[in-house]
Amino acid sequence: MDLYEYQARDLFEAHGVPVPAGIVATTPAEAADAASRLGTPVMVVKAQVKTGGRGKAGGVKVVKSPEAAREAAEKILGMDIKGHVVRAVMVAEGIDIAEEYYFSLLVDRAERNWLAMCSVQGGMDIETLAAEHPEALARVSVDPRTGLDAAKAAEVVAAAGFRAEDRAKVADVLVRLGEVFVAEDATLVEVNPLVKTREGRIVAADGKVSLDAHAGFRHPDHAALADTTAADPLELAAAERDLNYVKLDGVVGVIGNGAGLVMSTLDVVAAAGADLPGSPSPANFLDIGGGASAQVMADGLAIILSDPQVRSVFVNVFGGITACDKVANGIKQALTMLGERATRPIVVRLDGNAVEEGRAILTELNHPQIRLADTMDEGARMAAELAVETPASGREA
Repeated sequence: MDLYEYQARDLFEAHGVPVPAGIVATTPAEAADAASRLGTPVMVVKAQVKTGGRGKAGGVKVVKSPEAAREAAEKILGMDIKGHVVRAVMVAEGIDIAEEYYFSLLVDRAERNWLAMCSVQGGMDIETLAAEHPEALARVSVDPRTGLDAAKAAEVVAAAGFRAEDRAKVADVLVRLGEVFVAEDATLVEVNPLVKTREGRIVAADGKVSLDAHAGFRHPDHAALADTTAADPLELAAAERDLNYVKLDGVVGVIGNGAGLVMSTLDVVAAAGADLPGSPSPANFLDIGGGASAQVMADGLAIILSDPQVRSVFVNVFGGITACDKVANGIKQALTMLGERATRPIVVRLDGNAVEEGRAILTELNHPQIRLADTMDEGARMAAELAVETPASGREA
């Protein structure tokens, strides 16, 4: 779960990380009130969106009065920044910045470790910094068993090239950010910029935090951080059923068992539709898992068929732990639940454990929307062609 900047700021503050005072607002009047409460000579009104490039898009404005904060909020609220609609702003106290740095701590899955990245050149996109000035970005592996302790933080600031007189202060803030990472079960803690003020303080001027959703059982308070207003309703419905579902922009619904198989299926569907009218592409990622029950299959198919954008569905299952007869029974159960709402063609490719039993169940069902395919390529092509023939309403042409 990615957090908004104001949520990251609040987490930082709770763990002793120096941050500017900030108040979130959802209306221009609230922004003006927030500016009055802050009472600082200079303030910044910042769009709260989970994407970068706010400043270039006009989503960050420096103001010097409550009325100016109101005017800035009027311009920013409702703005579309890279597909993200601004529904809130944070009014933050201005910082007298002397220098800007960069820091992040993340899970390095490839190395089965943590990775700290730090630079004395902050304020720019990390991708740009890494591409154009790779020598300016220190990369230091962090052992999860010891975490970002004082010794490791000292190693990081030395590798990044901080001046000797600043290293102790910066390292202290990095240790506190490491505490946020551990205590909140984060997968990413990023500060850009981490600033040095003209008074010599080290302050996290901006923050990005991603939390591990699988650790939610340890953090019941994290549920309040979820933004249901910006989430896709289908993704929310899938999450309530513990389904691994991601909404995409295409028209072919995809269900598979195992993330690798689903990713391969997405590629095959996209390739199959590339030379067809409209280039039908995948509408979603949905992994029902390695040991899915008939109910899980039914829930997944019901979610996909409730998407008005979907014109056809491709169920691609290789039976291992998940037996093909259970998948077939799940499809049968979903079609019974949906009744007349099941108006989109469903292509099913089954292989592996109990494949003959699964295919027999679907053959006996004899549902008008079910088509059986022998191979993944055949099923993908069939689903893509059916998507061309079937209008978005689900009624076949």
